[in-house]
This record gives sequence, structure tokens and C-alpha cells, in this order.
Amino acid sequence: MAAEPQSISRAEVEHLARLSRLALTDDELDQYAAQLDSILAHVAQVSEVAADDVPPTAHPAQLANVLRVDEVVPGLTTDEALSGAPAVEQDRFAVPQILGEE
Repeated sequence: MAAEPQSISRAEVEHLARLSRLALTDDELDQYAAQLDSILAHVAQVSEVAADDVPPTAHPAQLANVLRVDEVVPGLTTDEALSGAPAVEQDRFAVPQILGEE
């Protein structure tokens, strides 16, 4: 049996805005009350469709892990890593100074 859709009043929106420390105008309070009421009605409508014998899903199609298996492989040596660097200093990449630091 479907539950009655809950509606949200302007006063409740005003209360939530105050708790959230949002300064809303009267027009915004009316607008948000109508929008939130519409959202609650749609949620109630979707809840009516859900059947008890249908398991909840996060995605309609089964997804398989498409990533390759993690395998440990040797990394680059220091010389290999620095071979393409424009400048090297003490086995490190040499970069220009930033903000005049020494």
C-alpha cells in the first residue's frame, strides 16, 4: 500500500532556512516550498512503483571490473628517470627558483 505523499509547508521551509542560516525572501520561501513539495510528490510516486520482490540496484546493467590486474613491475632507475630532464642536480630534477628563495 502506497503512503500518502508528504507535503512541506512554507513554515517548514522557513524553519529549515533559519537552521541553515539562509536569508530567504518571501518569494524564495514560496518558490522553495513548491519545489520541495513537488520533489516529495515525485519520490512518493517512485516509491509506489518499487516492488518488494525487486532487489535494489545501483545500476540497471551488471558491471564488471574492467581494470587490469595489479602486477608489481620494476620501476625506472634514477638514471632512466632523469634521462629526459632538461637539467639535473644531485640526482634530482633541477627547476628554477620560485619567489627568489635560495
